[in-house]
Amino acid sequence: MPTRYTTKELSPKTWPDFERLFSQGNGWDFCWCMHFQRARSSSAHEKLPRPKRSMRNHREKQALVAAGRAHGVLVYAKGQPVGWCQYGPRDELPRIDFRRSYLDSAPDPTAGKIWRITCFVVMKSFRRQGVGSAALQAALASIRKEGGGLVEAYPVLNWDDLRRSEIRRRGHAPSFGNVSTCGTVSMFQNQGFKLIAPIGPINVLMRRIV
Repeated sequence: MPTRYTTKELSPKTWPDFERLFSQGNGWDFCWCMHFQRARSSSAHEKLPRPKRSMRNHREKQALVAAGRAHGVLVYAKGQPVGWCQYGPRDELPRIDFRRSYLDSAPDPTAGKIWRITCFVVMKSFRRQGVGSAALQAALASIRKEGGGLVEAYPVLNWDDLRRSEIRRRGHAPSFGNVSTCGTVSMFQNQGFKLIAPIGPINVLMRRIV
């Protein structure tokens, strides 16, 4: 981990820092990292105006943190939160289980405890400076302390493909610092993850034992 960064676990104590990171008008500020914590989309929720979706996601995320049902790592530079990585056990992050492309590569039921690393966000001014990698290392260390197991990730195979997809969907190109992303393949390869299979048009399934 770059020495310029420190990390802390998401908790009721660090919730204000999480709020600060997700309240700065970034492209991911309305999500509050709730996407993977829901099993499926709610059509009623998706039809809400963006500000109302943000309020609902904020409220639900805070409740999950208070109940110990939301895990993640905050990355700090000079005491300020600049990045985030969400991780958690399988039952806490169930959304991937409902993707058809995942089912053929789903782990064996005897695989033991399964962990997931689903999302990263990085402040735009800290892009390409090791924030995501620092968050990933800290998340893996936390998983190890919790007893470890099989860890899954779903990174973007090709950032250019993601950019083209976002241009088609949103009308403009994203950057790593202003959208939530599942990370990049190289980040996970550097930590010993192996590529398992494609999962959707732009993501792949990767795994390792911790």
